[in-house]
Amino acid sequence: MAHYQIILAYDGTDYWGFQRQKETRTVQVVLEKALRNLGWQERTILAAGRTDAGVHASGQVVVFDLVWKHTPEALGDALNANLPHDVAVRSVKAVKSDFHPRYDAVSRTYRYRLFCSGVRNPLKERYAWRIRTAVNLALVDEAAQMLVGPHDFGVFGTSPRKGGTTIRQVFHSFWTKNTEEMLFEISANGFLYHMVRRLVFEQVLVGQGKLSLEEFRAGVEASKPLIPGMAPPQGLELVEVVFGS
Repeated sequence: MAHYQIILAYDGTDYWGFQRQKETRTVQVVLEKALRNLGWQERTILAAGRTDAGVHASGQVVVFDLVWKHTPEALGDALNANLPHDVAVRSVKAVKSDFHPRYDAVSRTYRYRLFCSGVRNPLKERYAWRIRTAVNLALVDEAAQMLVGPHDFGVFGTSPRKGGTTIRQVFHSFWTKNTEEMLFEISANGFLYHMVRRLVFEQVLVGQGKLSLEEFRAGVEASKPLIPGMAPPQGLELVEVVFGS
């Protein structure tokens, strides 16, 4: 039996998040079903993160034990043959038996997409947040720079563990823009529940002139309450998980 790590991509639109839940379709459920078709008999897989309902991933990391007599590449092909069209294994490799995708991670990177339009775009709205009012790129990027470093992000989310700390170290945080979309990217040593979507919502308010940079800074640096709200899930994507050597 070997300990395998896979990089998983999925369109989260039709899933109630990653984690297994009773009587709901989740990414974990369909992946474990595919593994059982290959003879997997363990109780559960391990994942680097638990994305919410509707959230996507291109770099989710999953680990499991399996008796497999062929190459890792063949395992990836076999899994993809048993997975639905909106979930795919991008790579497979054997790792040390004590490797844990959550506890061994040193950083995670998320990306959020949005676009400004007064008219619906069915081909884009599955993967981005459409907003009507224009957003000032310079203002949101200035707000994003305030997030870098260690901060108490309790205003923006809750700890995954009851009573856990809300302090996180952000390594980089910035906005970019192409001809059609604005993209927010953030990398940190960990994230609170709903943290990225709350951060996006508040930064968009800054970019629309509905929240000042000083008010946003007070939320980041002094945990002062901000306007309630959260960006929708479809714009969010787990891009990468990095592990220590």
